[in-house]
Amino acid sequence: MNNSLWTVLGFTVRNKIRSKAFIIMTVVLAVLLVVVGNLPVLIDKLGGGDKATKVGYLASEEPQIMEGLKSYYAKLPEQSIELIAITGTEQQLKDALENGDISGYLSFADNPPERPQGYFPKASYNAKSAFSGGTSSSLTGALQKVKTDAIIKDAGLTEEQKQQLYAPVQLDTKKVSFTNEKGKTEEEQGMAIGLTYAMIILLFMAVMISGQLIATEITAEKSSRVMEIIVTSVSPLKQMWGKILGTFIVAMIQLIILIGALVLNLMSPQNKDSLDKLGIDLSAIDATLVIYAIGFYLAGFFLYSTLFASVGSIVSRTEDLGQAILPITMLTLVGFYVAMFGLTHPDHILIKVCQYIPFFSPFLMFLRIGLSEPAWWEITLSIGILFASILFIGWLSAKIYRVGVLMYGKRPSIKEIAKAMRAYKV
Repeated sequence: MNNSLWTVLGFTVRNKIRSKAFIIMTVVLAVLLVVVGNLPVLIDKLGGGDKATKVGYLASEEPQIMEGLKSYYAKLPEQSIELIAITGTEQQLKDALENGDISGYLSFADNPPERPQGYFPKASYNAKSAFSGGTSSSLTGALQKVKTDAIIKDAGLTEEQKQQLYAPVQLDTKKVSFTNEKGKTEEEQGMAIGLTYAMIILLFMAVMISGQLIATEITAEKSSRVMEIIVTSVSPLKQMWGKILGTFIVAMIQLIILIGALVLNLMSPQNKDSLDKLGIDLSAIDATLVIYAIGFYLAGFFLYSTLFASVGSIVSRTEDLGQAILPITMLTLVGFYVAMFGLTHPDHILIKVCQYIPFFSPFLMFLRIGLSEPAWWEITLSIGILFASILFIGWLSAKIYRVGVLMYGKRPSIKEIAKAMRAYKV
């Protein structure tokens, strides 16, 4: 049949798109991504971003220091901490904390009888949880400012000199480029890291889910003997590529829906101000990096899909499939975890070596392009090895598939498959 490939492809696409599992999973994931896409504005509205943290203190304890803290926070453009004076003892502070009137309270160590010059009492921030990093850091910076003010009070500095002393140092982080005149800015680096991380996750999920779907479908057809009917009208090679391409089309439809839901919500007007506050600029995404992401995603998908299809063809029972595809699954996991390590060490020798291994290069070469600056010959060599491997593995998988779909019983060994290939002159 001339159109048998398209018949298998069309059947695979229709069968998967109409399945309840596909529809339910797509809807659930789309809803989750809509929520994720609106997280910036949700954090702003519900996370209490504009709400000051209430910090209590004893009105009778260290009045000069507390006045300095109040003055410090009053000068800030946004009030992150509200200082509340409480009369009484530390027990009153604990009661206010227990009742929820304050989020925590400041206390100071016992004062020595005579304070030496430059003495500053040890302070403690007391809260229900020891993990109050934001508030503790803010109070530490404010107390440091009060301490510095106290030390230089009698130094005879003018107000202008004090402002110069307290003015923060400006330090921009830029990535050095050895091939372009202009390196990446901090914002561009941040978006590159985000895109690289997202692509690694997407590729890993696509390989694991789609590959196992292909293998499971082929094994199910063998175990139900449907395969014996199919091979009479469709050649094994067209069957394999029809299922791979059909599954790929379904995966792309689902991916477009999910990414579209995420991007449209992130770019919606209500998120613009929230993204600006978080320092996220979607326009800083490098278009070239997106092209590489698509290319490596497609290469990784087809490389692993052909492997899953060939393994699925030699298994007669679905119960044995998990053990049969375990080596491929382990390859995928190794590539994924090495890529996670490479997010913080893109120029490590392990990454540089593994970027040429075709099973890992879709993860690692893209990672190096996004986070480092590999030489042009490194990219060309890695892509060349990857595509040569896809052609070779696709050719080998097709040969295995041709004999595998007709072999029943226990899972054949490599020697038995090679013998069958010679017998059938495949």
